[in-house]
Amino acid sequence: MKKSLSILSVFFLSLSLLSYVSAKPSKTKSGLNNDPTVFYFENYTSIPIKLLTTKTTKIYSTKKGKISPKIGTIKPGKVVQLIAMNKSAYRISAKGKYGKVKGWVNPKNLASKDPKFIENLQKLYTRQIKVQNLIANNRVAIGMTVDETIQSLGQPTKKQQRITKDGKSGKYEFIEFEKVKHYRYITNHQTGFTYKKLSHVTNEEKSNVTVEFTNNVITAISTTENSGNTSISEVMPPIIIGF
Repeated sequence: MKKSLSILSVFFLSLSLLSYVSAKPSKTKSGLNNDPTVFYFENYTSIPIKLLTTKTTKIYSTKKGKISPKIGTIKPGKVVQLIAMNKSAYRISAKGKYGKVKGWVNPKNLASKDPKFIENLQKLYTRQIKVQNLIANNRVAIGMTVDETIQSLGQPTKKQQRITKDGKSGKYEFIEFEKVKHYRYITNHQTGFTYKKLSHVTNEEKSNVTVEFTNNVITAISTTENSGNTSISEVMPPIIIGF
């Protein structure tokens, strides 16, 4: 618990470093595009992530590295921008011999001023993979951001927000309704047959998910019994990576 609070505190102090996309929600905003194993940084932060090459670095056309075509080489000490990553490779943008080139490189050939950069980057990658899976299944977890929650569940039905000197907190309700048809049975006195006739249609609550948040991070979740999957999961809050 103390570890979670510590990570959360770092997030609160560093909110100004992040620029989450807040336009119309889509399934790609969590940073994973069509490939569920690749995380794209442009959807997570607007701040370019710059790294330095520590040795001569070969750039490949795909994340498969050496078994894919080589498209360029970067000399040691050159600045590159990190675009995306998976477990074993980084996609970067750099100035090559014949202009800008984008491709995949070995992470071991790159360095950052932050000694914990690689460690935090791997934690961030693991988190975003989990978040993408949650969004794909229209689920939420403690530790997700409000924006990620909206991507998963849609716009909230009800909003409660409170702003104090310590930040912003609130509660969002995501209620799903379904149309229920009601019938009445009528007997034809001439024929003796009984038939069913539509009486009226009502909108009834199908599920209700309520989330509580503090400074953009979900801290509590409650669901109604008819919400289907009522298990509550948890992910690490957003990680601030230094570079």
